[in-house]
Amino acid sequence: MATKRTLVLGITGSIAAYKAADLASRFKKAGHDVHCVMTRDATHFITPLTLQTLSQHPVILDLFEEVPEWKPTHLPVADIADLLLIAPATANVIAKLAHGLADDALSTVALALRPEAKVVIAPAMNGKMWLHPATQANVKLLISRGVEFIGPDQGMLACGYEGLGRLWPVEKIVERILQLLA
Repeated sequence: MATKRTLVLGITGSIAAYKAADLASRFKKAGHDVHCVMTRDATHFITPLTLQTLSQHPVILDLFEEVPEWKPTHLPVADIADLLLIAPATANVIAKLAHGLADDALSTVALALRPEAKVVIAPAMNGKMWLHPATQANVKLLISRGVEFIGPDQGMLACGYEGLGRLWPVEKIVERILQLLA
């Protein structure tokens, strides 16, 4: 069995957020410790309870959650993460990370990560949003900082358009992340 590693799964407000349940489950079954951090928008598509049950850890939603200890909820997770996977990643969170904005739990965890932690982003959005020059500039900037992008995929999008913007298939995401955690 591979060494147990700590994975932080960031989930944003995309219709593909429901696939985070499958991702969390597969990473747990592979023997890794999974912590989920959700944006408020993600809760419109999947509940924190689902991810808490599958990850066996409380889901971090809010920077100001009251917890029994003195440390903020997001910093301990950032300190122990071997890898941050944001799947699905919206254009909004990609822009926040590119420009160093930290106004929610997920963007704060991303900025507070240990320097040796890997960051992988799996985009999911409307094809026009993905191809927009602002999004592409943000992607290039993040790649220049060592962030890895997996996807997006081509196909029918939730908005009814056909094109580039689908979340990469869960199997491919899991395969790549397990390679990086090995």
